[in-house]
Amino acid sequence: MKGRLMTDRKYLYTERAHYMCPNMHFGIMARIGAEFDANGIIESIGVLKSAHPLMRSLIAEEQGSSRIYYEEHPELEIPVMIKEADDNWQTDYEAISSAGWNVQKEALLKVFAYPSGGGTRVLFITHHLLCDGRGLLQLVQEFADYYSNGIRPNSVDEKLMESLDDLPSGSDLRFISKVLIRDFNKKWRKEGNKVSYDEYLKFERDHDSKQDIKCDIKNVDGEDLDTLLGLCRENGVSLNDYLIAKMMIDEGTDKVVIASDIRNKIKNYKKGALGNYAAAFGVVVKKRSSEIMELARVVDQEVRSIMKKPDREMLVLSCYFNMDPELLDAAAISTLGSFESRAARFVGSKIFGFEKRDGHCITNLGRIESSVIREGVFIPPASPANRKAWGVLTINKKMRVCSILSM
Repeated sequence: MKGRLMTDRKYLYTERAHYMCPNMHFGIMARIGAEFDANGIIESIGVLKSAHPLMRSLIAEEQGSSRIYYEEHPELEIPVMIKEADDNWQTDYEAISSAGWNVQKEALLKVFAYPSGGGTRVLFITHHLLCDGRGLLQLVQEFADYYSNGIRPNSVDEKLMESLDDLPSGSDLRFISKVLIRDFNKKWRKEGNKVSYDEYLKFERDHDSKQDIKCDIKNVDGEDLDTLLGLCRENGVSLNDYLIAKMMIDEGTDKVVIASDIRNKIKNYKKGALGNYAAAFGVVVKKRSSEIMELARVVDQEVRSIMKKPDREMLVLSCYFNMDPELLDAAAISTLGSFESRAARFVGSKIFGFEKRDGHCITNLGRIESSVIREGVFIPPASPANRKAWGVLTINKKMRVCSILSM
């Protein structure tokens, strides 16, 4: 497949961390009120593709350099699988998870559609190279608006983060962290090796075949949700603070990593653009209370403290910008596979947590009201660093908490 020549290529910078790392996919299942129409579904996906350049792109390696970029292919088709009403969307999601994802040859979005009573159920599964969780929710909303009411999405030429200058002032690594990363960059270059994408794909297939991932969905609706939100307001905490505290208590952990939407903090985000515009940071509470609201108040203080300090909130992104891109490529396979690199193994095991795989994380996409989407479930990535991940999405006062457990 021949791509369009691009004079202004979109290179992978922070996105490079998702290029050679397994389980970098996630999804949203949404139930839409509009009557099922297979042709309308396919047409709607085509409209989305015309509005978003990244949807019609594959990942390519620049000849003669180590740079990776989004190569636009106008003729690229987004796979849309039309299913029967009684088919299980979780089974379809698991099939995608176990098959691996060749981002140099496969579109970064895959769609399943199911008749559902008098309406339509859709499952969007995306590779993290296309967007973050908020970006996928936006995409599902754009689909529902066009599919139900013919409202076309605005065309946006995505502009991705390209350097530390795109982050808020004061986001760079602290001195000791920067020295550590520079040291491992030097050790990596001294080793004089690199991972080919074909080598990574072989590792990914083997890794995926051995996975044992469990998915569980809990519903919080109506009065139960109102009661919970009221309790949070009374205690001066957010729903996210409550969820972090609950995970700490339920899982017996003092650290939970959460996602942070930074669209309103960075300099080059264009409204409606796909891409990755999120940070992630760990919330740590060493002395945990067994009373959930008391713990939630401590969590609230810790989160506020982190978000006031760009070098803490943007820590992971700053790390990506400072690290040799090919060292990033090798981190997962050196820790979880057979590729030999002392530098990459240290980074993968000690910095990214791939060796212990005992992390806990929450991504909460927030609350929306929609006249066309009835309810939805956000399925978070099963990152190699995590033992358990919660994906939270609330639509029309129906909160769904999707728990992913990696055994």
